[in-house]
Amino acid sequence: MNRRATRGSPARRRVGAPWVLAVPAGIGLVFLAVPLLALVIRTPWGSLTELLPGTVVLPALRLSLQSATAATAASVLFGVPLAWVLARTSLPGKRVVRTLVTLPLVLPPVVGGIALLLAFGRRGVLGGPFYDLTGYSLPFSTAAVVVAETFVAMPFLVITVEGALHRIDGRHEEASATLGAGRWTTFRRVTLPMVGPSVAAGTVLCWARALGEFGATITFAGSFPGTTETMPLAVYLAQQQDPDAAIALALVLLVVSMAILLALRQRWLYAGPVSS
Repeated sequence: MNRRATRGSPARRRVGAPWVLAVPAGIGLVFLAVPLLALVIRTPWGSLTELLPGTVVLPALRLSLQSATAATAASVLFGVPLAWVLARTSLPGKRVVRTLVTLPLVLPPVVGGIALLLAFGRRGVLGGPFYDLTGYSLPFSTAAVVVAETFVAMPFLVITVEGALHRIDGRHEEASATLGAGRWTTFRRVTLPMVGPSVAAGTVLCWARALGEFGATITFAGSFPGTTETMPLAVYLAQQQDPDAAIALALVLLVVSMAILLALRQRWLYAGPVSS
């Protein structure tokens, strides 16, 4: 008869990390924490309400939340199928495709913004013919903000979900096919539930990256209050005129980001896919 392992048994015993790792770990923690603490310490709390006029903060914050959510939805819609194709098919030139998918992760955001202009601008590769046909220009619009954020954020979702698809036990999918389920049914009822935590984690990372996007947005969409000026752009512009106002705006963005991350369940960020 199988019994659960008791406390202190080999099944529950964890191997501790070497103490020599404590020093670099502490340095890394300090390096990441001190700038955030400095932001809180240097915030002019006494004049905070004066430095955060609703006419600037609320439209920029609203636009940031809406555009990040829309970019995340688009990333899920297109990124999950793309991850499945990369993980499950013998696509010719798959290495090249994977490189193209992950390239926005390492490209400077401004370069990404220029690339978007050359593709979707009024005289771009795709934007030019579309403008001549419809008279609609995508750059420097709210839709351009969503496109820019999707471009830089989708790779986070794709690589997270693709990694999960590589790790799951394929026997479950094979059993589903043996029982007569079609490919779509197998994907929807077997594959997707197994990689659900990784999809959630990738979605969170994607949303967080979209919320903080700056370079591609200001290059492709510009900074127009109420239309394309997101919170990161508002912080940057305030820094040029009033550093205290920039600190206050940065604090708002920091609080919103922390609230979102703290509200997430731990399994979304750390739980792996079901493998057995």
